[in-house]
Amino acid sequence: MTLLEESSFSNDGSMELTELTQTKDFRTLTGVSCVVLGGGGFIGTHLCRALVRVGASVRGYGRSQVHPGALEGVAWSNGDFGDDAKLTRAILGCEVVFHLLGGSTPESSNVNPLNDLISSTAASVRLFEICRITGVRKVVFVSSGGTVYGVPRQVPIREDARTDPISAYGISKLATEKYLHLYHYLYGLDYAIMRVANPFGPYQSPARRQGLIAALLSNAINDMPIEIWGDGQVVRDYVYVGDMVDALLRVVDYKGAHRVFNVGAGVGRSVSQVVDDIEHVLGDKRLERIYKPGRATDVPVNVLDVALIEAELGWKPATRWSDALKKTADWIESAH
Repeated sequence: MTLLEESSFSNDGSMELTELTQTKDFRTLTGVSCVVLGGGGFIGTHLCRALVRVGASVRGYGRSQVHPGALEGVAWSNGDFGDDAKLTRAILGCEVVFHLLGGSTPESSNVNPLNDLISSTAASVRLFEICRITGVRKVVFVSSGGTVYGVPRQVPIREDARTDPISAYGISKLATEKYLHLYHYLYGLDYAIMRVANPFGPYQSPARRQGLIAALLSNAINDMPIEIWGDGQVVRDYVYVGDMVDALLRVVDYKGAHRVFNVGAGVGRSVSQVVDDIEHVLGDKRLERIYKPGRATDVPVNVLDVALIEAELGWKPATRWSDALKKTADWIESAH
């Protein structure tokens, strides 16, 4: 079971919480002051809701709330990543900072690498300085398990594998990881890096050029053709957002020797296989497939080894693939 089950939807597209058996006792988070930077987005919305559910004191910060009705119980502040004054006010007094900010994609980042460096890496360094000055206890950084490794030499990919990103996005994520390590070395700032695979689930916008499953499901539900970049054989690791959030909560109190964790299903699925499974979930619906030239930023295969996080945090993905697809499809239908 995951921490939370998204089982019903209200008129504004937000989900009602239903308590299930929890995979871990999260009472140590009760009353802990947390801020989720990027809390209005897909992952941030889920994380804020989960933190509220376990009794944490939760602030959210970002440019906007994509689903405002879903963030009941969250103290919200509007602001850009580069606004140090607003960012400082949002962080001041918080023990734990969840860093989810950074709005580019692997494809768009290569168009203007310098902009990605400034808006992502440089902004993150300023963030860590704010954390140091304000006395933050721990930073949890959501990195990218899908891009920091580049073209893997072996799969599944372990945390100690070589990191040779082929996108400015991946380089920025990796550089941010290194600066976190530097701030720990220089100032003792505690941190954890979560290299997440390809998260999906409710609240993910199909309109963004990130999130294959949401885009495919939206097209399928609306009887639009499915666009596939390349021959459909690109393999990815997809993790349900509820399972991912469970991992983020677990790492807050972790005091072991490791700083970097892969967060994925540990299973590779090709794009063609994903489309096949979507057809099945939608009642064996036949979908028109349009093939487009492959993209330079797409590595041929990316599957994460999740043995370390299971050994250290007791975490492993718990949501069945077909159930996760169904939950996502139900949300997309309810939101239209």
